[in-house]
Amino acid sequence: MSYDYDLFVIGAGSGGVRASRIAAGHGARVGICEDYRVGGTCVIRGCVPKKLLVYAARFADDFEDAAGYGWTLDEPTFDWSKLIANKDREIARLELAYTSALERANVKIVASRAVLEDTHTVRLIATGERLRAKTILIATGSAPYAGARIAGIEHVISSNEAFHLTELPKRVVIQGGGYIALEFAGIFAGYGSDVTVIYRGDNILRGFDEDVRKHVRAEMEKQGITILTGCTIDKVDKHGNEFTTHLSNGSSIASEKVMFAIGRHPNVANLGLEKAGVAINPNNGGIAVDHWSKTSVDNIYAIGDVTHRINLTPVAIREGHAFADTVFGGRPTAVDHADVPTAVFSEPEVGVIGLTEAQACERLPKVDIYKTSFRPLKATLAGRDTRIFMKLVIDGTTGRVVGCHIVGADAGELIQAIGIAVKMKATKADFDAVMAVHPTAAEELVTMREKARSRVRQAAE
Repeated sequence: MSYDYDLFVIGAGSGGVRASRIAAGHGARVGICEDYRVGGTCVIRGCVPKKLLVYAARFADDFEDAAGYGWTLDEPTFDWSKLIANKDREIARLELAYTSALERANVKIVASRAVLEDTHTVRLIATGERLRAKTILIATGSAPYAGARIAGIEHVISSNEAFHLTELPKRVVIQGGGYIALEFAGIFAGYGSDVTVIYRGDNILRGFDEDVRKHVRAEMEKQGITILTGCTIDKVDKHGNEFTTHLSNGSSIASEKVMFAIGRHPNVANLGLEKAGVAINPNNGGIAVDHWSKTSVDNIYAIGDVTHRINLTPVAIREGHAFADTVFGGRPTAVDHADVPTAVFSEPEVGVIGLTEAQACERLPKVDIYKTSFRPLKATLAGRDTRIFMKLVIDGTTGRVVGCHIVGADAGELIQAIGIAVKMKATKADFDAVMAVHPTAAEELVTMREKARSRVRQAAE
């Protein structure tokens, strides 16, 4: 049977692009389709533009802090439209770089959405053309989830639209308590907007360590961000250029923008999965795959957010590379999804890897906790009221560091390095044996000696 391609990839995000390039490097004839822009969510309207906006927002504190270090500055002014234009220019450059990398690898790029006709055939929506591929990879990612339909939902923006606002809103209401909600709360607050965060749970950052959740909330509230928990948005009314957000607790809030960041759902709709017999994981709504990223169909694979395993760009990239090595490189490679480091670029920043204290207590017979909270040296002359938080979760039986949680400046940078030690199964004694670098915040990770507490799980009777 003849095929147009050895591999056809649906979706040119970070994972799909990596898989295409590596497979082509192994000698495969590869095609990839994308109906929006090459680069996917992370590059175009996710991680990269978000981090640029985070950087910009943090300059406000830097200008204030400079006075404590002897600098006299004119009153700084901020131009939202200039920032967005500069951001768009950088994103265009990155998109071109991704496109060029695919072309250099001899990957055929098709500007179209594609749907599965059967296990080997895809139909291009833009032209109606049908292509046949020996292997198909689905890498369509995820999209913002709006939740249950409420009155006025048409007035609500998601992170997609937030990157392209023509003006900076003076007042913003954000529903959500995870990565995206808190990152944009910090972004808008950094530019001087009045920000209110609405979250249905008892505290923000569900799934993170309880100490981290409390510390981040306290620090955000110090900055003037209002955080309302235990409620949801029931209705949004529009009045000219303003909105009134009605909450489930009976209160209401006026703002210029209302943003929902309550999660993301895998892009599985209208892909023709049923025609090809590709199964959905009933537990998470993503495409069901095994540890090789193979779906229920032998020649169809899926990677990244569309599988709804761990929705992080580096995970999608690793899965794409492993898939290509396995299927086309003759090097079977399964991705290890344990101990994946992650960062929330909120203000303050969060970096974590491994188990929370609660998870460790559920899984291990004995758990030792070391933690510290301190004012960073930079804040002393600046006079800023902020504190860094660090926590190590230790297997009390083996001494292994099974979790590390950091809140404060450059937490994402720190957790990348600490992640190496955790992945190598370093012990608390290994950390203790490392000489401190002084004066740094990171030195606290190797100088914590006093246990905050130990917990021993009672044996079942």
